Amino acid sequence: MQLIVATRNAHKTREIQQILGPTFTVSDLSAHPEIPDTRETGKSFGENAILKAVGASGHLPGLILADDSGLEVDALGGAPGIFSARYANENATDKQNIDKLLVELARTGAKETKRSARFCCVIALARQGELLGTFEGIVEGTIIERARGLHGFGYDPIFVPRGFEKTFAELPAEVKNTLSHRAKAIRGLTTKLAALKTAD
Repeated sequence: MQLIVATRNAHKTREIQQILGPTFTVSDLSAHPEIPDTRETGKSFGENAILKAVGASGHLPGLILADDSGLEVDALGGAPGIFSARYANENATDKQNIDKLLVELARTGAKETKRSARFCCVIALARQGELLGTFEGIVEGTIIERARGLHGFGYDPIFVPRGFEKTFAELPAEVKNTLSHRAKAIRGLTTKLAALKTAD
């Protein structure tokens, strides 16, 4: 089954392919420069995922999925939330976003027990401009004081999932991809895809 992810983030595309496995062929919008980026004007991960999936599905045939995800830190009132990718600035690097988050968290004086956070992911599936479903995944954890690990992307180097001592960036991909927010959302997605395949 072929899927197109409404993103130009190669890290995200590769991770989705790894989680879905060889039964699926996953590509993204990198090969389609003519398709404009969707403005993420939604007020939630779900709204933004729907905007991206439905928008891209109006330009391309087949099944289109879009992932909107981010980090919510309790001591920061849920920030960076939907602004996770552009927390430091509109074109921020992962390091700039991490640095800003750690500075803001230090300002709150939150000790280790108060540095609770979660990664949230919503995946929307669309075809020919029609929304077919949304699927959510959440993983709880803690923000550490300095980055550790070389794997992953985004805020992975400062996020330790509950029940683990290593950050997402220290865990092997095969471990992270069984417990991440994206993996949980994709479980719901694969159930829907199986139903669509049967219907077709």
